[in-house]
Amino acid sequence: MSVKRGVTKAVLQELMSLRWLENAKPVVFVGQTGMGKSYLAEALGRYVCSHRKTVFFKESTELFLMINEGRRLNRYLTTRKRLASYDVLIIDDFGMRKLNSTEAQDLKELLELRSINKSTFFTTQLPINHWNEVIEDIVILEAIVDLVQHSAIKIEMKGEITYREIKAKKIDQKSISH
Repeated sequence: MSVKRGVTKAVLQELMSLRWLENAKPVVFVGQTGMGKSYLAEALGRYVCSHRKTVFFKESTELFLMINEGRRLNRYLTTRKRLASYDVLIIDDFGMRKLNSTEAQDLKELLELRSINKSTFFTTQLPINHWNEVIEDIVILEAIVDLVQHSAIKIEMKGEITYREIKAKKIDQKSISH
């Protein structure tokens, strides 16, 4: 079964070329739940690893918990430096909840460090122009958007049926045929 997601062959070829990585461009996958954003980000992360580059994939809430734990243990700078060192940082499910002011500042600082020669992926349901819904501080929001929006490869993923629905149908078909 083939499902259209709004990701063309040309877009996939561009992502597989890794030029975005060479040019330290951010990548933003936007779409509703179940469109395959995380799946595609993880697959691209594995592809990047196969080219001897480093990748760190973390769901956004877990990422901020990790940074906060580093702060609590007086290892904030070490944690931030480690996160800044990966060739690709994949922040999954960004925007599922509001960021507090410390988390927003942490994200801005991390993106500033990474913007020079590293790439950051976001998977999100929120288009960049809606990030004000989860980042309340206007100054920090503008800085984050400026670091991402202008140079990012933005891919809108869409579809009428989710991957979970497709999987359920396949399971149902197998159980009927047995």
